[in-house]
Amino acid sequence: MATTSRTALTLRHRCDPMRMKEPFRISGYLFEGIPAVIATLGDGQYEGRGEAAGVYYLNDDPAHMASEIERVRGAIEDGVDRRELQELLPAGGARNALDCAFWELESFQQQRPVWELAGVSPPRQLVTTFTLPAEDPAYLRARLPGFAHAKAIKLKLAGDLAADTARVETVRKARPDAWIGVDANQGFASDDLDALVAMLVAQRVSLLEQPLRRGDEQALAGWRSPIPVAADESILSLAELETLGHLFQVMNIKLDKCGGLTEALEIAALAKRMGMQVMVGNMAGSTLSTAPAFVVAQLCDLVDLDGPSSLANDPLAEKIYDDGMVMVPAEFWGHA
Repeated sequence: MATTSRTALTLRHRCDPMRMKEPFRISGYLFEGIPAVIATLGDGQYEGRGEAAGVYYLNDDPAHMASEIERVRGAIEDGVDRRELQELLPAGGARNALDCAFWELESFQQQRPVWELAGVSPPRQLVTTFTLPAEDPAYLRARLPGFAHAKAIKLKLAGDLAADTARVETVRKARPDAWIGVDANQGFASDDLDALVAMLVAQRVSLLEQPLRRGDEQALAGWRSPIPVAADESILSLAELETLGHLFQVMNIKLDKCGGLTEALEIAALAKRMGMQVMVGNMAGSTLSTAPAFVVAQLCDLVDLDGPSSLANDPLAEKIYDDGMVMVPAEFWGHA
């Protein structure tokens, strides 16, 4: 019986501290940086790269990602392919870094752009949100002049309705023209929802992301919001979308959560079939992590890819943002 030949690969990975320009506060966390693992796969002629920050609220940190990558090193270097990788590792940062490295390597091997391999349209410049932290109104007022370019703003909430109301009012007063969405990062209880949404409607907020804790999603059953509610922490994977997607109107896809571009594309397709809007985001990260997410963005209704703009050490960030929009050139990642 004939056997399928495999191409031996070389695997390298390293950690990058990914320091932020300044500390960034969300509900329950203060980030000074979001360290990432960068994986490289080579076949002797071409190399592919993938970057992953993991999932902080699941303790999927660089040490865990590195351990998971080492666990499958033998299989990777023996020549498993990207599809086999989906069975080798669960969703999470390690699989994301390796999956994206496979995509770029395949792009070079086949001399075709990643977007073409993925079956999406050629990349075009897209409006992205730019994110403000869950800080007090005085801090936000001081920061808002730097967001004059933003067409869309995402404001982090802290789970305190009075304080969050002041935050939202501050941003809306300064930017009456902007699309505004808020991200609660699991900060509220179900009893808060009606008052929270009434405030958001009054301030012309267009999206409420992840108001409840992961695991409390059933509290949304039968509740009707006048603005779309997005799932982030609640839905990590394709399997969770199948069981919980009906409780939300928007699916926020993050490659670190679902384990790479391969599953992200499947999630986007399923969410659309379910009648949901599709959003793409990232866990901060550099331009390298944004490049595969930008492929997914070509399928999305909402784009939240401002991660590189918050980093202190990404020299490419200034080149991919212009007039509130993001554009990652195809030649940056993979064959152009």
